[in-house]
Amino acid sequence: MPSVPTVPSVTSVTSALPVPPVPAAPPARVPRYTLIQLSDVHLVDDGELPHGGVDTHANLESAARAVAGSGTAVAGLVLTGDLADSGSPAAYRRLRAVVEPLARHLGAPVIYAMGNHDERTAFRRELLGAAPATDSLSTIPCDSVHWIAGLRIVVLDSTTPGYDSGHLTDAQLAWLRDELARPAPDGTVLVLHHPPVPSPMLVVELMTLRETDRLARAVAGSDVRIILCGHAHHASCGLLAGIPVWVSPATAFGADLLSPAGRARALRTAACSRIDIYPHTVVASVVTLAPADILFDNDESDMARHIDQAATDDGRLTEQGRAACS
Repeated sequence: MPSVPTVPSVTSVTSALPVPPVPAAPPARVPRYTLIQLSDVHLVDDGELPHGGVDTHANLESAARAVAGSGTAVAGLVLTGDLADSGSPAAYRRLRAVVEPLARHLGAPVIYAMGNHDERTAFRRELLGAAPATDSLSTIPCDSVHWIAGLRIVVLDSTTPGYDSGHLTDAQLAWLRDELARPAPDGTVLVLHHPPVPSPMLVVELMTLRETDRLARAVAGSDVRIILCGHAHHASCGLLAGIPVWVSPATAFGADLLSPAGRARALRTAACSRIDIYPHTVVASVVTLAPADILFDNDESDMARHIDQAATDDGRLTEQGRAACS
């Protein structure tokens, strides 16, 4: 029988190879801009505790303390909708009483975006400083452009009064294309409440942005570096026309993406987002503010039925439907 050649062991082979030197650590990468994103605050009037007893005001204060105490150089505060639970003027004033002192402490601007729980007239008057004469603008979206040095932040109002899903009009998209035709030195951050990406939670998926391909065509090839959204009450990321989409968790409470089959469960937790914009990349991170205890645990099909009924009823959520989805 011919002899079998000896095969060197892996250990003997690798030990004979020279160990390449480990590259020296590069200088720490520092973001050019850091944004703090607060979403789905759901503030109510003083003394009220919505959604089964959640102190949404205390959650917002917790976020403000965390940001102020971190010593982070924050370039801007971005609030991505559902700032008041029912559009109450008093709730907006409570919001400003927390957010604006924080902004002054940071030396950073506050950028507000509408959500489906917000009400345009009170939103404009209490947060944007609009005069009462603008009350007739309740049907006109609250779109805006903001500049932080060379970074442009474009806010789109994806809400339609009476509807919980998102929609952008042809006029809004034409305005957006015109704005993006002029590139910003450090690029653009696009902000809207409703995510243009799917949600793994059925009841959230039924209320995301409609006709996302229209928005995709408007931003394709532009200088938009990231799209910031809220609405879902859970963190997620995706792509639209090759652009990163970040869906921020909520400061009010969180959606449980591992709810048991057939259930739609919410968690008594609070979080916000940190968005770091570097010269050649963007990083989005979750900042957890509270532990995650179960807040409610509803039948998913029942909640979906309420949303589907609302869609067939001119797309408007009834009070019963709102209660089931809140």
